[in-house]
Amino acid sequence: MKAIALVSGGLDSILAARIIKEQGIEVMPLHFKIPFCPREKEKSSEKKSVSDLTADILGQKLRIIDISKDFLKLLESPMHGFGSQMNPCVDCKILMLGKAKDLMKGWDSSFIITGEVLGQRPMSQHKQALQIIEKKSGLEGLVLRPLSAKLLSETIPEKQAQVDRNKLLRFSGRSRKPQMALAKILNIKEYNQPAGGCLLTDPQFAKRLKDLIMHKELNLDNVELLKIGRHFRISAHAKLIVGRNEKENEQLINLAKDKDYLFMPTDEIAGPISLGRGIFNDGLVRASCSIACRYCDLNGRTEVDLIYCYRNKKEILRISPLAEDSLKSLRI
Repeated sequence: MKAIALVSGGLDSILAARIIKEQGIEVMPLHFKIPFCPREKEKSSEKKSVSDLTADILGQKLRIIDISKDFLKLLESPMHGFGSQMNPCVDCKILMLGKAKDLMKGWDSSFIITGEVLGQRPMSQHKQALQIIEKKSGLEGLVLRPLSAKLLSETIPEKQAQVDRNKLLRFSGRSRKPQMALAKILNIKEYNQPAGGCLLTDPQFAKRLKDLIMHKELNLDNVELLKIGRHFRISAHAKLIVGRNEKENEQLINLAKDKDYLFMPTDEIAGPISLGRGIFNDGLVRASCSIACRYCDLNGRTEVDLIYCYRNKKEILRISPLAEDSLKSLRI
């Protein structure tokens, strides 16, 4: 008997998979990668990656499938709407379960395991939402949620005695204490702590994302830029991103494409790297330099030299910082 376990990187999904593994079922952990929940990329506060934790706790190699392009398509017009910000939680679950369903036959899997806890998420983890998600993904009766199973209807693997319902749980609500207690019982000592969650629930990130969609600029390259820097909409077809620290300066340089502009201070002053993307003219180049100048260490000067680069062209422009009111009007 085999089952596919959807693993997000958090404790809940690992516990759910482990509970079923304890019943002698071969669990095949699967992680769907999207650009808004990059759990596989280790955070500085996490000791191990999702792959390492899965190997340690489940004894299985984590399969990782990138569904970013499919996710961006649904983001433009999710059938079941958004949550508090730009989070299409119900449609996200439907997409992931649908992808998992497509793998079941080839992987010889009888059902799907998820770490969902009833009532933990207001939009996607109440009973009606869970039923909609199963139906729309074509997996009615085949999605087993071990942490809350005793509060939900019996699934097909339970009815067929493939899984012992008596060994499943009745967790509900947003408290993490039951999960942490269970981890201790299962001798799981190392796991990732709950983080900020999906970026789509962050108001500032959501505002930047809405701007991309409104200007028909939604693509993976532009989404990566949303995660760093200060963002300015300088025209209908051009944006400027200003780095906030040395790490972001390096990221902007690495993310720059062939047709992007880079703005930087001369050796005489300290200041950020800025990246311009879109259609620029001389006026927008000057405006970008003026915005970048605002974040330079001017030491009392009213004008400084800034460098701007485009392809193999490098120029120096003497510029004054943009007025604060104008700066605020452009910032996303």
